[in-house]
Amino acid sequence: MSSSHRPKIFTLPTVSEANPWRRALYSLLRGSLEHLLSLNRLNRAYRRVSRVDGPLSFLDEVLAILDVTTQIAEREAVRIPATGPLMVVANHPFGAIEGLILARLLLGVRSDVKIMANYLVDCIPELGDLFIPVDPFGHGSAKEKNVRGLREALRWLRNGKTVAVFPAGAVSHLHVRKRTVTDPPWSPTVARLIRKAECAVLPVYFQGCNSVFFQVMGLLHPRLRTVMLPHEVTNKGGKPITVRIGRTVSFEKLAPMKSDAWMMEYLRLKTYALGVRTAGADARLEDSCPRRRAHRGNGVPKPIGGPVEAGELVSEVDRLGRDRLLLESGPYQVFHAEAQRIPRLLQEIGRLREITFREAGEGTGKAIDLDGFDPHYRHLFVWNRERRELVGAYRLGLTDHILQRFGKNGLYTSTLFTFKRPLLDLLNPALELGRSFVRPEYQRSYSPMLLLWKGIGRFVAQHPRYHLLFGPVSINSEYHALSRHLMMTFLRTHRSLPRLSRFVRAKSLRRIAPPLPWDSRRVCCVLSDLEELAALISDIEATQTGLPILLKQYLKLGGRVLGFNVDPRFSNVLDALILVDLTQAKPEWLARYMGKEALARFHAYHGTLPAAKDLARCA
Repeated sequence: MSSSHRPKIFTLPTVSEANPWRRALYSLLRGSLEHLLSLNRLNRAYRRVSRVDGPLSFLDEVLAILDVTTQIAEREAVRIPATGPLMVVANHPFGAIEGLILARLLLGVRSDVKIMANYLVDCIPELGDLFIPVDPFGHGSAKEKNVRGLREALRWLRNGKTVAVFPAGAVSHLHVRKRTVTDPPWSPTVARLIRKAECAVLPVYFQGCNSVFFQVMGLLHPRLRTVMLPHEVTNKGGKPITVRIGRTVSFEKLAPMKSDAWMMEYLRLKTYALGVRTAGADARLEDSCPRRRAHRGNGVPKPIGGPVEAGELVSEVDRLGRDRLLLESGPYQVFHAEAQRIPRLLQEIGRLREITFREAGEGTGKAIDLDGFDPHYRHLFVWNRERRELVGAYRLGLTDHILQRFGKNGLYTSTLFTFKRPLLDLLNPALELGRSFVRPEYQRSYSPMLLLWKGIGRFVAQHPRYHLLFGPVSINSEYHALSRHLMMTFLRTHRSLPRLSRFVRAKSLRRIAPPLPWDSRRVCCVLSDLEELAALISDIEATQTGLPILLKQYLKLGGRVLGFNVDPRFSNVLDALILVDLTQAKPEWLARYMGKEALARFHAYHGTLPAAKDLARCA
């Protein structure tokens, strides 16, 4: 069909009004209303489409006429599976144009595509075979039409093809209580389709939202959003729409989920998590520049202190003797010592701490990172004897010594949390761990951190009464606020100790999450797997890779969270207070750090020998 003979397809419906005066008035005003609602603009755009050879070329021309372009990362575009049954779920920020974009995106990879969409795209004859029409308000005959559409979608999926859907059923709008524009709840009907078809699911996220006027009118009445959709289709030109494509979620991952509602909350989370990174740096908790953000509470950071002369460091290491040597590996040696025995080494430890923490967006802002706790703490460090330099260090607090001499205020963690007596009694004896670092030059290798952990394991093997480890694990401000909130909620839900958490109170814990496009409590009930959480954080973050390394290590050893605190003196990092009972840790993990024979002696000391099958895995 030539463009000049295309029919007028976007029109207001005729009305069967018995009153002739009302019928005449509607007929008189109908043209003006169509102009006011931008239906005429849509018809003009439709008439401009030249002769096309199929839906793909038609979509290309329509989007070009509307001046709509997209931004899609090449590494994400290849995530669309070329074969197999696939349900594509997406957010619905605009109400119509994203249906055209999604159709074009999927047709570029595979031809077996159906899109479940509303009336604005359903009335286009050239796309009749592409769209399955649905009515988000679903009453009367529309409800029957929706049922037919669902049956068609199920048949399509069972034949190994692709169906894309906007599970909200209605356009995103302003939620006053949430203080954000987001989809309404996603329909569990989509989950039932997924279960019946046993198909994989691909999440897709569209960045953006409709105009402020649209949001305000929608607050007056939901129907006004539908009335305004034609206008919103025509005002999206001139600025690229960013599209994020997630990783395919297998049906095997979704099938065990407790309910359809939980499945949809999980898929909504996977979809909206893609949008966090596209929102840009202004969505972060602090400034966009991590180096500037790192010292917001500390003023202008002081210049880093000068290095300690290597000869002085070598002299102190040589004076420690073999009794303070925990292990050796190639050029590396791991020692532990009291502060009084290593004054120059401690000075260098403080200098390297500050360098390393500033690199991570943290830091005290001082020339060196030493405090009033260092003098009565034990210091465990990795030494490179060939290069005559410190590699990394940990600070160990022997609580039985500290509590006897200084009381609870002698513990560094007492500056972050208030401890009640029952917990202090439990932590006597225990090892408080903190201020761990590996200097930047060595961070490309995992070996230095592994040596530090092996050093702790050997220290515990020599002093087996310290079977409890505890301390703050930092989640720094370079993580997006939503990532930090997700980690905190997940850990509270799945890795907490309520019977002990009641004896801990944070000294500073402010709100760290912006308005959430999901129910975080329900999400974390669904999101119970640590690796899945790490994958989700990787989707959100542009520069981080999953969970903080130390947090993962503690959790793999069976660590539990007692509380959270925001440390204003240390760049406002979020600290999770972790407790690890090494007698309950998996033997195969503990053997990596202690050694198999030392592990057996440790368990014999506590009368907690693991099963033979567990010990066999340590070999």
